[in-house]
Amino acid sequence: MSPATAARPADARVPVGLLVPSLVGLALMLLPLAGLAARAPWTRLPDILGSEDVLTSLRLSLATSTVTTVLCVACGVPLAWLLARTTLPGRAILRGLITVPLVLPPVIGGVALLVAFGRTGLVGEWLYETFGLSLPFTTAGVVVAQSFVAMPFLVVAVEGALRTTDRRFEDVAATLGASGWTTFRRVTLPSVAPGVLAGAVLCWARALGEFGATITFAGSFPGTTQTLPLAAYGAINRGDAETAIGLSLVMVAVSIAILVTLRKRWVSGR
Repeated sequence: MSPATAARPADARVPVGLLVPSLVGLALMLLPLAGLAARAPWTRLPDILGSEDVLTSLRLSLATSTVTTVLCVACGVPLAWLLARTTLPGRAILRGLITVPLVLPPVIGGVALLVAFGRTGLVGEWLYETFGLSLPFTTAGVVVAQSFVAMPFLVVAVEGALRTTDRRFEDVAATLGASGWTTFRRVTLPSVAPGVLAGAVLCWARALGEFGATITFAGSFPGTTQTLPLAAYGAINRGDAETAIGLSLVMVAVSIAILVTLRKRWVSGR
C-alpha cells in the first residue's frame, strides 16, 4: 500500500451502493426547485410580484408571521423553561403533545382549531358568547393557526439551548439573593439568546409558509386571510401558473435565506 493510499481518508471512498441512492435522493429534492427556476417567467416576474393582489398577500403574510413570532416567543420561551428546568408532573407527555403539530397533517390541525376555537368550539363558544369574539375566517384566526404549527419549533430550539447551558451561573445568582424572575431575566435568558433567536427565525419561516391549517381554519379571503401560500394556491386553481410559480419562488428565496442564516449554528452545534 502506497503512502498516498494509506493517507487517504476513509470517508473519501464512496461505495457505489451508497452513491446511487444518494444521487436519487438529491434529485428528488433538487429537481422540483430546478423545475421552478426553469419555468419561471423571469421577464414578467417584477410585474407579477408588483401586482396589488400579490403585494396585499405579501403584506398580510409578513404582518401575521411577525405577530405570530412575537406571540410564540412570549409564550414558548416560558414553556420551554418549564420543560427544561422544572420537575413538572407529566413533563414527558406534555413535551410529546407540544411536538404533535410538527407531524400532524396541517389540514387536521385546521380541523382541530375549528373544534377548539370555532363558534361552537370548546373555547370558541365561550369567547363568542362572552366577548363577541369569533376567530375563524379572520386575520386573528390566521395568527392562531400559524402559532399552532410554528410554536413547537421555538419550544424545541429553546429547550435544547436550556438543557445545554451551564446552570452554575444561575446557582450563583440564586446564592447572591436574586429572585427566580431576576435570575431568568438577567442570567438565563441572555445565555440562551442564540437558541431563542434561532427558534424565532424558524418559527417565523414556518408561519410564513403555513397553508393547510390556515386555509381550513381561516379561509382564503384577499386582504383578510389570504397569505402568500394561499395566494399561490388560488393562482393554481384559476389556471394562472405564472403567478403561482412567481409566488413559489418568493417562498423558496425566503427559505434559502433562513437556511443560510442558520447554517453556521447548525453546523457548529452552538
